[in-house]
This record gives sequence, C-alpha cells and structure tokens, in this order.
Amino acid sequence: MDDEWICGRLGEDEPWALGAVNPPVFENSVFTFATAEELGEAVRNEDERYVYWRGTNPTVDLAQRKLAALERGERAKCFASGMGAISATISSLVSAGDHVLVLGAVYGPTTQFLRYLEKFGVTHTHVRDLAEGDSAIKASTRLLYFESPSYMAYQVVDIAEVTGWARERGLVTVMDNTWSTPLFQKPLTMGVDLVVHSLSKYIGGHSDLVGGVVAGPARLIRPLALTEYQLFGAAMSPHDAAKVIKGLRTLPVRMAAHQERGLAVAAFLQDHPAVRSVNHPGLPSHPGHAIASRQMSGFSSLFSLVLDTESRPEVGAFLARLRHFRIGVSWGGFESLVNAPALSTEESVRATMGIPVGLVRLSVGLEPAETLIKDLGLALEGMAA
Repeated sequence: MDDEWICGRLGEDEPWALGAVNPPVFENSVFTFATAEELGEAVRNEDERYVYWRGTNPTVDLAQRKLAALERGERAKCFASGMGAISATISSLVSAGDHVLVLGAVYGPTTQFLRYLEKFGVTHTHVRDLAEGDSAIKASTRLLYFESPSYMAYQVVDIAEVTGWARERGLVTVMDNTWSTPLFQKPLTMGVDLVVHSLSKYIGGHSDLVGGVVAGPARLIRPLALTEYQLFGAAMSPHDAAKVIKGLRTLPVRMAAHQERGLAVAAFLQDHPAVRSVNHPGLPSHPGHAIASRQMSGFSSLFSLVLDTESRPEVGAFLARLRHFRIGVSWGGFESLVNAPALSTEESVRATMGIPVGLVRLSVGLEPAETLIKDLGLALEGMAA
C-alpha cells in the first residue's frame, strides 16, 4: 500500500462515516447490544469489539488501522501517552526473574520504567554494542530494547544485524521508531518484533496531542490489548485519536519540509567554528550515515550539536540569545525548540549518559530555514564575543 494513501484515505470511506470528509468522533463510553449473549461474545473479544471506551472505539480503531498499515504490521494499539505504550509493551513481554538488554542510549523515562520494574524482579543491563551484549546476556534475558537513531546522540545501529543477533539468542526485540516516523523507517520489515512511537511528536505534528502506539504481529498485540492495555488504563481518547488521524493526513508533506529544513540547519552548524560537532544522521559526516541511508528513506529534523564550551552559564546564555528557537522539551511540531540537557538534567544522570556540557538539542520546526540559520548564527556570534 502507498503510504500517502494510508495517511489520507485508508478506512475513511467506511459506511459509518456517512460521507463526512472528516471521520466522525465517537465520544460515547459504552456500546449496547440486542442480547446478553451478544454482549458476552463481545466482552470475550474486547480487543476487536466495541464494548467500552477502555477497550477500543471506532475513532481510535481507525487511527490504529492507519498506524499498523504504515508500519507494515498486522495490528496496532494506541495509548494515552508514549510511555503508556512503552510501559505496557515491556510489561507484556517480561515476568518476575526476567532480564532485559538495552542497546545504546534510550529515552530517559524508559530507563526509569525499567528501574521501576526491579521491584517486581525484572532486571536490565545497558550495553553500548552487540559485543557488550554477548557479555551481558543471561539465561533469563527475554527482551532487547533499542532506538535508532538513539536518544540525544542520534547514533545509528544496523537494525537487521541487531534483530538477527537477537533472534539467534531467542530474544524479542522492541524498537522506538519515533525519530524517523513510519514514513522514513519501517523496523518491522527489518526483523523487529514490536515498534513503539510517541504520537505526540511528528505524527501528531501540532504540539496539541499526547499519545503513543505499539505496532506488530497480532500474536504479540492481542495479548497486550487484552491485558496491559485494559488493566493499565492508559487508553487513548477518541478526541486524541481524531488528532492523530488529522496529523497523518499532512504527515508526508510535513516530514518532507522538516527534512529539508533540518538538513539545511545542520549543514550550517557543522561548519561553524563555535560548534565542535553535529549529531545528525542525514549528514555525510555522521559515522552512521551509510547505515542510515541504507535502512531509512529520509531524515527528521531532531538532532544535537556540541558547543565549543565546558561552561554551563555560557550554554545558558546561548539559549537565551535565541529568538526563534523556544526553550522547551518535546519536538515534532510547527515551532522550533531548543533544550540543553546539562542545564535540565541531574549531574549524575548526565554523567551516566555521557552527555557533554555543551550538548544542545534542536528540534527544527517549519519556519523558514533562513530565519532559523540567522537566529543560530547571531546566538553563536555572542559566544565568540
């Protein structure tokens, strides 16, 4: 199926839409049945039947169909947040006594959740590469979790190599694909078992939505849908699902614009004397560029740079001089955002993650690239002064 057709039309011509150009939003919390027997059958299959909002809903179901199709998965489940999707997915795959391998840098709250699971007897180990993975793997290891590109450093791993390694050792793989979106990278086609996303980022696209999704084969999604999805209570609302559907309609156009602007800004920064390095997989100078170009069809506009300084006040002053980049977390919306982890992360956490003091994360939005480049240039001149 064509991705643009999936984003714009898949499932939107169903009879229940009554010809509406925007699919109706089903706000009801309860669905009724003609007989008690019909209700009983629906309850036993609540992951596919409409019974109660916490199970599923026609509006949420449409968003799930589109996201599953984009990822080339059989099914998907949408959650009320990205962490809702991540925590439910990991919980569905491990039991007391199990061990999880984490490859490379991952989203901070994901690590926090893995630490939380320690109280239930689930342990984890962070490894930098597969060689370390061979040393860290245990008889109790069940799951390999990773991102590509990775959190903050945007390092790239060979997804097919990772999944082959994991499969040989009997491990289930889960990958966070939020950075690329399903348009630019399809991990399920490279052997990943389950893919998770924060829908709050590029897919939502307007900084007005918090949501998450997991996509993959029905054999893994159905048990999760009947247990963790129901019991954790992090069900997506129909209104947020409608925002996902609207965000998907413009996703191809927006991602093309994000890619163009992000690469233009990154290219400017890598040649600036006040910048030590730029971590953007789309740049030929990036150490993972060849792998990224092979397994990705495009690049998003989230990346980091390292300023030529070890001074926290100087990093803070650089951020303060910016006028078009707004200081904040998250990414993927219209607006350009900037964040310096050394100023907002505990020192022990920063040191553990190996984040340099001068590391600055940029989310390049949809403003003109020339405007953003000028803004950054003026702020960098202030450092040289």
